[in-house]
Amino acid sequence: MPTGMIPGVGRSQAGSTVDSRLTIRDCRAVTDAPAPRPADDSSLVLAARQGDRAAFGGLYARYARMVHGILLARVPASDVDDLVQDVFLRALPRLRDLRDVARFGPWIAAITRNRANDYYRQTRAVAAVTESLPEDEAELPASNTAPDAEAAAILTFVRSLPETYRETLILRLVEGMTGPEIAVRTGLTPGSVRVNLHRGMQQLREKLNQAALASGLVADSSSGRNAAAQGKNSLRRRNEP
Repeated sequence: MPTGMIPGVGRSQAGSTVDSRLTIRDCRAVTDAPAPRPADDSSLVLAARQGDRAAFGGLYARYARMVHGILLARVPASDVDDLVQDVFLRALPRLRDLRDVARFGPWIAAITRNRANDYYRQTRAVAAVTESLPEDEAELPASNTAPDAEAAAILTFVRSLPETYRETLILRLVEGMTGPEIAVRTGLTPGSVRVNLHRGMQQLREKLNQAALASGLVADSSSGRNAAAQGKNSLRRRNEP
């Protein structure tokens, strides 16, 4: 999706105009400027509803990593960056619909998951159209960048985990979020995050061990932990700009 201006102007519940004609680049720019004081989500949401671009930039700065991680757990990595921008572009005019302004995190997390579902519905529709075209017309241009093989392999293992575990694991391993931060941002309880991380890492180590054995490598008692640590580093390197 183009990253240009968002067409249209929405209205807040109080009737004031919310200027939605701003870009994600604008949000990044305002987050680089010094803020007077850190504000809670409620203050930022209320200010953003009134058209405060710096407030919406503050929300973007807080939640972009979470949105990126949730998408990375569900859609091809090559499309994640564009979809992150799309999520925030969709969220801005809908801020007036958020009933509990203190729960912006769980709200935008739900928008993100719905956007990932929409991605696959749209992908299936495109596939149906291209299947009816001659072979040369349906062919898509190849990507110019070859993904790091190791990171891609580890990401495949993570994505094979149950959804609850893979989302929390990617937020921790790839996005670098702490357990308490994941809980605050997503609305999960700290206990749920701990369980998801523990069980997710257990299953990931098992899968890495099985892959090592299948490749004819000798696995010792620490091989799963070592492979998981190497995978974590590879995934983070791949996620760096």
